Amino acid sequence: MNDFDSVQLLYLLATTLFILGIKRLSKVKTARSGNTLAALGMLVAIVVTLASPGFGIQLSWESIGMGVGIGGLLGLVMARKVEMTGMPELVALFNGVGGAASSLVALSEFWGRGFGVAVGDDLLLGRGVWAVAIILSVFIGTITFTGSLMAMGKLSGKISGNPVVLPGRHLIVGLLVITALAMGVEAGFDLGLPLIGDLSPQNLILGLVTCAGLFGIISVLPIGGADMPVVVSLLNSYSGIAASMAGFVIGNSLLIVAGALVGASGMILSIIMCKAMNRSLGNVLIGGFGGDTQTSGGGADEYTTVKQASPEEAAMILETAESVVVIPGYGMAVAQAQHVVKELGEELESRGAEVRYAIHPVAGRMPGHMNVLLAEADVPYEQLLELERINNDFKTTDVTIVVGANDVVNPSAIEDPASPIAGMPILNAHESGAVLMIKRSLSAGYAGIKNPLFERENNYMCFGDGKAFLQSILDELRDS
Repeated sequence: MNDFDSVQLLYLLATTLFILGIKRLSKVKTARSGNTLAALGMLVAIVVTLASPGFGIQLSWESIGMGVGIGGLLGLVMARKVEMTGMPELVALFNGVGGAASSLVALSEFWGRGFGVAVGDDLLLGRGVWAVAIILSVFIGTITFTGSLMAMGKLSGKISGNPVVLPGRHLIVGLLVITALAMGVEAGFDLGLPLIGDLSPQNLILGLVTCAGLFGIISVLPIGGADMPVVVSLLNSYSGIAASMAGFVIGNSLLIVAGALVGASGMILSIIMCKAMNRSLGNVLIGGFGGDTQTSGGGADEYTTVKQASPEEAAMILETAESVVVIPGYGMAVAQAQHVVKELGEELESRGAEVRYAIHPVAGRMPGHMNVLLAEADVPYEQLLELERINNDFKTTDVTIVVGANDVVNPSAIEDPASPIAGMPILNAHESGAVLMIKRSLSAGYAGIKNPLFERENNYMCFGDGKAFLQSILDELRDS
C-alpha cells in the first residue's frame, strides 16, 4: 500500500467517525458521545493531512504549529468562558468563521495559481471545475460569514431582533447575486462580459466578495428573532457547502465529504424546524416575521381575567400533584434557571410525583437549545421528551410548569385559523389540570400576538424572574 492509499484509508476512517458522530447527535442520550466521535474524526483528519506527503511545502512547521496553537487556545477559552445563554451566538459565530475559512482558502488558491481560466480544452481537463468551485466557495463562504455575524448580533441583542425590511430589497438581492456571479465567472473564465470585462481578475474577485457580503447582511436583516433558530441551522448548512466547494478547490476528498455531510444535515434540520413552525423555508427567508417589539397585540391591556399565583400558592398547587411536566423556553436560559428546575424536579419526585420535560423543536435561540441547557443541569435523558411523544399526555397531567416560553404553548395555533401562527404544532399545556406560567410580564412572545392561555381558568400567572420564582417555590416545598 502506497502513501496515497494510506492517506485515503485514514480519510475514510475519519469520514466514518463523522457519520457516526452525526447519527449519535440526533438523540440527547448519545449526543455527548457523538460529539466525541466527531471530534476524534477531526483529529484524525488534521493529523493525516499534516503528515501526508507534499503538505506544507510552502509553509514552515512553525507557522502551522502557531496556527493550530492559536486556534486551539481560542476555542478552549470560548468553550470555558461563554455562558450557556450565549451558546446560540457562539454557534452563529462558528458558522461564520467556517464560511470565512472556506472563502479564504479559495481566494488564496485563486491568487496562488494565477488569474483567469480560458474556456476551451482546459475546461474539459478540469480547470473549469476548479474555477466554478472557487466561485461557489468564495460566494457561499462570504454569505455565511456576514450573515452569521448579523445573526450573532440579533441573538446577542447588539442588533435589534425586529425584522428590517428594506424597500425594493428583492430587486437589490437579485442585482447583488447576478453581479456577484457575473464577476466570478469573468474572473474565472475571462469571457469579456459587457461592463466588467475590462476589470482585472483581482478587482473582479474582490467585487464578488463585496456583493456576497452585502447579500449575506441583507438576507438576514428582514428575518425576525422568532426565526433565528432556523437561520442558524441554515447558515450551518451554508458553511458545510462552502467547505465542500473548498475541498474541490484544493483537491481534498475528506473536506468534500465532510462539508457535504454538514451541508446536508444542516439543510435537513432547517426543514424539520420549519415544519415544527408550520412554515416553509422560503417563507422564513422572505422574513418580516417576529421581532423584539411586538405591535400586533399581546400587551397587558389585552387581558382582563388573568389569575396570579404567588410562590406560596404555586407550591400548594404542586404539593398534591402526581404528574408534572416542565416546558422550558428562552426565559429559562435568560434567567439561568436550569439548575433550579432540576432541583425542583427532584423535590417533586421525592414526594412521589412523576416529572418530565417537554421540548419544543424551536424553543430557544438555536436547534436543541433547551436540551443543551437541561443536559448541563444533569436532567436525566429519559425525562426529556419531544413534542410528538408527550403531547397526548397533557390531558392526564396534573400540573404543567411553563418556564419562560410563550408562542410554543399558545392555543391560538390550533384554535384560531386567522392567527399568524395557525397550524404551528404547539405543546398542549392548556389541556393540563393546572398551568403555572412563569414569566416576567404579560408581554407577547416573538410572534407578537396575544396568548389566550393567560386567561384560561386553569392557568396561573407567576410573575418574576424565572430562577428566583422557582427557587421560592422550592423553598416553600422544602419548608412544608
